[in-house]
Amino acid sequence: MNLASAVPQRRAPAGPKAEQRVRDILRVGREVFAERGYERATTTEIAQRLSISEATVFTYFRGKRELCMRVIQDWYDEIIAAIEADLPRQASVREQLEFIVLTHLRLFLIQGTGLCALVLSEGRTKGQDLGEGFVELQRRYTVPLMELLARGQEAGEVRRDIPLRLLRSLVFGPMEHMLWEVVITGRQIDVEASARDLVALLWPALQAPDQELQRLRQLRAQLQLVLAQA
Repeated sequence: MNLASAVPQRRAPAGPKAEQRVRDILRVGREVFAERGYERATTTEIAQRLSISEATVFTYFRGKRELCMRVIQDWYDEIIAAIEADLPRQASVREQLEFIVLTHLRLFLIQGTGLCALVLSEGRTKGQDLGEGFVELQRRYTVPLMELLARGQEAGEVRRDIPLRLLRSLVFGPMEHMLWEVVITGRQIDVEASARDLVALLWPALQAPDQELQRLRQLRAQLQLVLAQA
């Protein structure tokens, strides 16, 4: 299943007025899903907040499931666009990884814990209303990290003896735990410091073994040079 089939839209908006209506429905839909969660959110409330009929919502979306999927897709696309636009591609793989982790944490938390909780909870739910379409969105969302890890393997900076899917889980697992802690406890975190600390913890596990050996050799050479000049 591709992303387009995962999130079908009932009718493509024709004209500026219809396009604005869809944007309004998505904007308010994001607010309601963030506040209520998937189960308690209703298309009736979304329509009421916009002072339109529920039938108007159904003109563009088949129902709550499709609308929620589109809300999450748009949010993911915003985060992916932010990563791809500003990713420092000339930097080291580790520095790029830190940027992805920082952007992920920052944008998830900037949007508020409601939508963050929605994504995290639905990501743990199998066989429910959002179903396979949500899994497809999750796969799409992980593409920038997967591409970075693949480039790191090609450059010899990231270990090749572990499948990429496991390396991906190694990165996203701790980030999900950190976000859940914020959602459940309401405790705020220093996002930049948390991103740096997490990458410092993860990088030794991701780094190719010969890269660490090379780093130690460089440090030894530098030490010998300093001692020789003393």
